[in-house]
Amino acid sequence: MDRALFAAASGMAAQQRNLETIADNLANADVVGFKGSAQTFAELAVPGQPGLGTVALGSRVLFAQGKLARSPGPFDLAIDGPGFFTLFDGHGARRYSRNGEFSRAADGTLRNAQDLCLAGVRIPADALSATVGADGSVRATFSSGARTIGRIRLAEFSAPESLRDLGGAIFEATPESGKSRDVAPGADDGPKLRFGMLEQSNVTIIDAMMQILAAQRAYEANAKGVQAADEMLRIANNLQRT
Repeated sequence: MDRALFAAASGMAAQQRNLETIADNLANADVVGFKGSAQTFAELAVPGQPGLGTVALGSRVLFAQGKLARSPGPFDLAIDGPGFFTLFDGHGARRYSRNGEFSRAADGTLRNAQDLCLAGVRIPADALSATVGADGSVRATFSSGARTIGRIRLAEFSAPESLRDLGGAIFEATPESGKSRDVAPGADDGPKLRFGMLEQSNVTIIDAMMQILAAQRAYEANAKGVQAADEMLRIANNLQRT
């Protein structure tokens, strides 16, 4: 009975973690460049006693492409395909993101809402406007004409699902993700940059709601297992006393 009770209780705990992950996905469904996560589970067992229950191993980020939408921002970018923007914080540490919502700072760099600087471009103060091509080339228009002033390259990883999520659609590399490798966008079979667009979250509200229903049903099934095991223990205790 103790084994059945433990198995059902561990299932409840695992589904609680699952519900928390889905709720976090829903809370960030409107965040540009956000990537939803999913919990991974494993069978809890010890030598000679398989199937003792379920254990949540943690969440993994799902890097499926989000929908691209037009944006009025003058420096907004979206990645069409795999890859990440390479960003630098104030200490020079590298960060990575799919959120291309940038604005021009006083020093000409393009920065996001967390004040992280986009690598590869600095717009001169006398530039009247700037555009970015699918190949990452940055062209600025001046009173004397237009010229290329920089090129944006993307970062790719051998195991992007192992990147560490820092929140706000920002990630950092880990030993498991491997080192980043620079990729030039624009190739026929590679990623491309879309100027004047933003990648929306890849969380689908309908799918998330269906996942919540499934997790709730699994939680309720495990709760009934706990009740049944508890009732069996009560009956067994009464039989011992009679």
